[in-house]
Amino acid sequence: MIILVQPFKDLNPESVKFVTNEIKKIYPKIKVLEPLDLPKNAYYNDRRRYKADSIIKFLSEKTKEGFVTIGLTSKDISTTKGKVSDFGIMGLGYRPGKACVASNFRLNKEKNDEQLFKIAIHEIGHTQGLKHCPEKKCFMRSAEGKNPTDEEIDFCPKCKTFLKNKNWKFNLI
Repeated sequence: MIILVQPFKDLNPESVKFVTNEIKKIYPKIKVLEPLDLPKNAYYNDRRRYKADSIIKFLSEKTKEGFVTIGLTSKDISTTKGKVSDFGIMGLGYRPGKACVASNFRLNKEKNDEQLFKIAIHEIGHTQGLKHCPEKKCFMRSAEGKNPTDEEIDFCPKCKTFLKNKNWKFNLI
């Protein structure tokens, strides 16, 4: 599998570079694509944000077998959660799936790039089949409507074993 990083034009190129370099430390088979405009059909005018599931559908249609695409944006994104049709989120990925999306819109401005990496690797984990993890320091923990990324330090041993069984090498530098 190769991870494709699809930056959208709104995101700072330095953020894309940071996130990509951090992902490479865990999974080195990665390619950065040219920035694109966010899909117009994903825009939800009433709340001035983008529907994450529409972004994922757009990315999935462009993603070939053997690849997973992570879309990166600075725009506000949302999804339907329970009875809430427009719940603001930091990222979304389907389990399993071939595309996911992460946004830095709701993240701490001082730690923006670091937190965006953690959201991105979490969503990529979902595409590989990982569920939310009860371990509070694991990248796969549920955000539960908050931003717990400062507490996350790595995949826990159970999640790491799951990913190693999917040929992740964890080439930490």
